[in-house]
Amino acid sequence: MLRHLSAVLMGAFLLTACGSQPADSQGRVSQPEGPGSSCGTPLSTSGVPAASSGDPSDPASAVKVVGLSRNNPHCIEFEVTNAGTEPAIFTITFTLLSRSGEALANPKQAVPAVGPGETMRHTFTVGAIRSNAGDVVRAKVLEVRSVPAAEAPSAGGACPPSGIRVYADDDADAAAGLRTFGLHLENCGTRPARLNGYPQLQLLDESHKPVHGVKILHDSSAITVGPSGAEGVAEPVSLKTGERAYAVLVWRNTVEAGVNVNSPYVRVWAEPGASPVMLTPELDLGTTGKLGVGPWKKEKAR
Repeated sequence: MLRHLSAVLMGAFLLTACGSQPADSQGRVSQPEGPGSSCGTPLSTSGVPAASSGDPSDPASAVKVVGLSRNNPHCIEFEVTNAGTEPAIFTITFTLLSRSGEALANPKQAVPAVGPGETMRHTFTVGAIRSNAGDVVRAKVLEVRSVPAAEAPSAGGACPPSGIRVYADDDADAAAGLRTFGLHLENCGTRPARLNGYPQLQLLDESHKPVHGVKILHDSSAITVGPSGAEGVAEPVSLKTGERAYAVLVWRNTVEAGVNVNSPYVRVWAEPGASPVMLTPELDLGTTGKLGVGPWKKEKAR
């Protein structure tokens, strides 16, 4: 099982330096030999502290900012090391800070599959940021999420061997403490697909370990009396090639007496025996101990 990378790294790299060398063809990264960056013009590193290798309390920390261009829009250069035992796809949230510590932006970047033990170097450009003249922008890692490449969701691309593609809404919808998260299923194969039931779920913590003590309910009435999309009973659903179905997760983040439960990841099986997909709904279940899951329903033709 993959080990979760630290959500917050200790170090930051100032905008005024970008020392690096690109990874070789096999993804190995050599040490910088001098100033320079694939983010742009070589810059002086004089007087700038080196970027931290990660939170020392978490040996699995393996994402760090290597450099940042001084131009606006800014280019972030960073390294990702997969400390797990299987290929993984990463989603990294950065934060850009002014000299005063003001958060100017929280850009998110997805990283293609990184093999176990490999280190890859990447760059990406952030949209233009408004900041006061003379501000020195720093970049650091705010949060890291990783899923096994074999379980990564996809709304497009090659159809899985099963002929069924499972993916999710980008973010959970929230209103007055009520959360909903949509699961989507597409028959991208050549044969009709049939569903009759509910998605099978396994809740996982930040270390990809199972979360226990949460009741998964095939009914949303114990969570909300209003419409959520998760209400109803399971009925047979038949999907022709190209047709889709959906199911909804619903929960509250109420915090009272008890254990506060967070489950960033959920492993989903469309039906028993199907290949799993790992999603990141960021379940903040509070102390409720309950998650509602609705039945598969056929989507209306677009």
